[in-house]
Amino acid sequence: MGNTVVWKPSEKSALSSDVVMRVFEEAGLPPGVINLVHGDGRSIASQALASEHLAGVSFTGSTAVFRDLWKTTAQHIDTYRSYPRLVGETGGKNAVIAHPSADPDALLVALVRSAFEYQGQKCSAASRAYIPRSLWHKLEGPLTDTVTNLRVGDVTEHETFVGAVIDEASAKRLEQAIDRAKGLDSHRLLVGGTVRRETGWFVDPTVFVTDDPTAFTMSQEFFGPLLTVHVYDDADWPTVLTLADSTSPYALTCSVFATERTAISQALSVLRDTAGMTYVNDKPTGALMGRQSFGGGRASGTNDKTGSPLALQRWVSGRYIKENMNPDLDWTYPYMGTAGR
Repeated sequence: MGNTVVWKPSEKSALSSDVVMRVFEEAGLPPGVINLVHGDGRSIASQALASEHLAGVSFTGSTAVFRDLWKTTAQHIDTYRSYPRLVGETGGKNAVIAHPSADPDALLVALVRSAFEYQGQKCSAASRAYIPRSLWHKLEGPLTDTVTNLRVGDVTEHETFVGAVIDEASAKRLEQAIDRAKGLDSHRLLVGGTVRRETGWFVDPTVFVTDDPTAFTMSQEFFGPLLTVHVYDDADWPTVLTLADSTSPYALTCSVFATERTAISQALSVLRDTAGMTYVNDKPTGALMGRQSFGGGRASGTNDKTGSPLALQRWVSGRYIKENMNPDLDWTYPYMGTAGR
């Protein structure tokens, strides 16, 4: 596209980013097109955002940091050569919403995979679920047994399903959230709840059941292996859809499980603005770039659909050229008669 890029990876992914950069170079990417810069995010951002040549920012990370980047950009708006384009993919509080007609076996697999793969360290990971009481009676036991038996440990061993979280700060944050939930009368620990920082940054996959659908566990992002389930009366399906839409400020992904088409249609209508990526009878994770256009709105970002033509267009500054091969030689128009002669 004729532009150069400064790539600032997270300090926590420095090694993997360096490997990717070397792959680019070996593949023939010319020097200077992508410039990998390691270091403190705040210091590098302050330099980049102050440049008059800043054309845009593509950010993946927390909502708070992206808002700070936006504010800083606004402070420099008078010095830029053009208006920078800001694209953000930030947080998520992704819901799995099951109708009484849902397949409990499919629902179980979706909950386990979407909540605990990658230790729940995906912006699209499921962290809240709404399960009808008629299904919960069938699901509670299998979910408890399955999560209890998930192997936590060394990810170089193929039997391991859950590894360590990214750093000690993450482990501490999750431990504080779990301890807080344990202290609430509205919450019941179903499985997990143990953080083992003495052997590494390991957080056992944890499931709480709550009778408070507006609790902090149903609205705040944790970015870890922590799932909270709200069991609702079957007749409250319309109310639950509204709750799922209004409880959290995020709008990244969500899943609807149902076999009744009317229920699916109803959910898609009510949840129109709840997620940028809505799955039907599938887990709310695993979008493949170039196949499913991924992104979310509200506190989840600018919903620019990474990996799609929509995202490409976001970064292109259009230029149109008109050449007239038969220019007019008379400035007057026919309706003017001879006024201009």
